[in-house]
Amino acid sequence: MTTARFALLAAAAFSLPTAACSQAPSGNTAAPTQTATPAAGDAAPAANVRYLSQPLVKEIYTADPSAHVFNGRIYVYPSHDIDAGIPDDDLGNQYAMRDYRVLSMDRIGGPVTIHDVALDVKDVPWASKQMWAPDAAYKNGTYFLYFPVKDKQGIFRIGVATSKSPTGPFKADPQPMQGTYSMDPAVFTDADGTSYLYVGGIWGGQLQNWATGTYNKDAGVTDLKQDDKPALMPRIARLDAGMKQIAEPLKEVQILDEQGKPVLGGDHDRRFFEASWVFKRGNTYYFTYSTGDTHKIAYATGTSPYGPFTYRGVVLNPVQGWTNHHSIVQVGDQWHLFYHDTQLSGKNHLRNVKTAPLTFNADGTIQTVEPLLK
Repeated sequence: MTTARFALLAAAAFSLPTAACSQAPSGNTAAPTQTATPAAGDAAPAANVRYLSQPLVKEIYTADPSAHVFNGRIYVYPSHDIDAGIPDDDLGNQYAMRDYRVLSMDRIGGPVTIHDVALDVKDVPWASKQMWAPDAAYKNGTYFLYFPVKDKQGIFRIGVATSKSPTGPFKADPQPMQGTYSMDPAVFTDADGTSYLYVGGIWGGQLQNWATGTYNKDAGVTDLKQDDKPALMPRIARLDAGMKQIAEPLKEVQILDEQGKPVLGGDHDRRFFEASWVFKRGNTYYFTYSTGDTHKIAYATGTSPYGPFTYRGVVLNPVQGWTNHHSIVQVGDQWHLFYHDTQLSGKNHLRNVKTAPLTFNADGTIQTVEPLLK
């Protein structure tokens, strides 16, 4: 797909007008430890666009939020968007992020702190570029930051870094996690203390290159182009006790339709694209993910962290912008959805993180969140 077609798809999906903006976004009421101001002159949506939620911070651009509650405080581990002057394309080269900044708050709606750089690509010995969506976990006094970044050969691998503080700085291991590939790491820890790593993303996430379990640089530009066959599925592996390596080879996570058959590659409203996020409510495991070019956050449920998961519906309808990436966390008695859009910039690669309450029906289904108000 050409850059022009990419732009047309984004415009068609959201139909949101933009207008020139001569000022950078205004500051948040938080007291950040360090801030970076986006460049002036970004496009911004017209004044008549109404949003369900407002950005958590405005001093920097953030995306792909992974939210956690550690010791009663909410921590969000997002991507840190920057403008590298790279045109939009289907493989995401415009997303040229170089470091991570952690956000934290005492409560939803309270002041948000932007912490100092948690990890920089220059401090990861094996990495080259594109520090995309991360996740975090905690065990036995150590915080773990899981991150995707391209190695010196341009292949996405999953790295791990550790710190005694949830906000870093994190020290990266000298090599990527053995046996890992693609992007969007998400760690789920079950009630018995066992942790699982989920990874995967097609198109720029390179999952199509690993369809056989071995990297093939010629295996499709964006996906396998097999609409009548089972879609590419995300991957899962149990983490070992040290949380730095997988204890088994990555294997497919099956997403099934209502008839118990694998969702097909041509079913773009339901097939997996990227952004795995797993949580457990009662005895039910929820596998949530982005459908990519149809711009939805969908969900499926199962009885095991390995799946299979049966498609149930949509968590979040399309936001303003091309990407849709999220996390879901319980804070007290309320579940919250964290997501991003492009309210501040109007540009697909300069996003801002938001949050909204998530409501479950009595049967465990999720009420779809509408990010844009009519």
